[in-house]
Amino acid sequence: MTEHLDTTTEQALIEQVNAARASGTTLAIHGGKTKAFYGNPVQADAELDCSSHRGVIAYEPTELAITVRAGTPLAEVEALLAEQGQEFPFEPPHFGERATIGGMVAAGLSGPRRPYAASVRDAVLGVRMLNGKGEVLAFGGRVMKNVAGYDLSRLMAGSLGMLGVLLEVSIKVMPRPLGRITLVREADQSSALALMQQWARQALPITGTAWLDGRLSVRLAGSDEALSESQRLLGGTTMAAAEADAFWTAVREQRLHGFTTEQALWRISVPPATAAEAIPGVELIEWGGALRWLRAGFSAEAIRRSAAAAGGHATLFRASASASASTSTSTSTSANAAPPTDGVFALLSPVVLRLHRELKRAFDPEGLFNPGRLFQ
Repeated sequence: MTEHLDTTTEQALIEQVNAARASGTTLAIHGGKTKAFYGNPVQADAELDCSSHRGVIAYEPTELAITVRAGTPLAEVEALLAEQGQEFPFEPPHFGERATIGGMVAAGLSGPRRPYAASVRDAVLGVRMLNGKGEVLAFGGRVMKNVAGYDLSRLMAGSLGMLGVLLEVSIKVMPRPLGRITLVREADQSSALALMQQWARQALPITGTAWLDGRLSVRLAGSDEALSESQRLLGGTTMAAAEADAFWTAVREQRLHGFTTEQALWRISVPPATAAEAIPGVELIEWGGALRWLRAGFSAEAIRRSAAAAGGHATLFRASASASASTSTSTSTSANAAPPTDGVFALLSPVVLRLHRELKRAFDPEGLFNPGRLFQ
């Protein structure tokens, strides 16, 4: 595909950052705002809207990579990939129709396929970004064979805009599987975890696991022969294709019953073999046992204590709507307006926190971008 450069929008973003530097104005970076709820509240003086910086720059399906501007709608890119029989390996959540590629990378969130394929960070090949000095920097490459040296591009995945403004992103893609099936069986939480551990030791084409309401669902992908053999080994009832597609989309997008904005939602990351009783109150389990979700009902301290004791960590993924409404302000860009006093993310060790702060100073020395969203 022919490369198309757009320096007009990019120059406008550079000028806005330079103007903010000159005036000491802090900036809240956003595209479609579909993931604005995620992270600590941002109290910034102004917004930097990147949604107009869009378009595919380079896409050659045989290279299994695509390069796009950060403001490009995620749905448009996924549709383009689907036309070529390809998809993102990490199954990114959208959380709204206006989701962008930049927001996808900045949030670093992956869907049900994550433990069986790749994370967002794994798939990032290169980026062009605008730092807090008004400089455009490029890291990595556009195809897999060009990535060499220190891979600073992957620092942008999950950075929530703290390091700079994403301008362009190059990402790995993969062929869509020939077929998919979802098998379902009744199981309590302990039995479901035991089954997921058993399956993890087998060569099975699993692309998603989810335990909810006493039912364990497992999604498999591959050839007809591979799916038939997997079904013979695993057993269970086959979910209708349309129902399965709707179910896994609901898992990815947090649309399952009960997972509403009315209650806080915690995301617990633990070793997959962690016993059910180690994390009380769990309602949904994904990633072969490594990702567990629970709603409010325990204090933040109790949730984090349980996660840490199991060798993991807990994140307040989404605050309740009532808490957000009661404390939100006109300058806050996050719906998480009532996080724990120490923030929505687990506390970092002193060494890791120092590294985060040093990276922030290197990329954004004046602290212009998304102040406080990732760490205080």
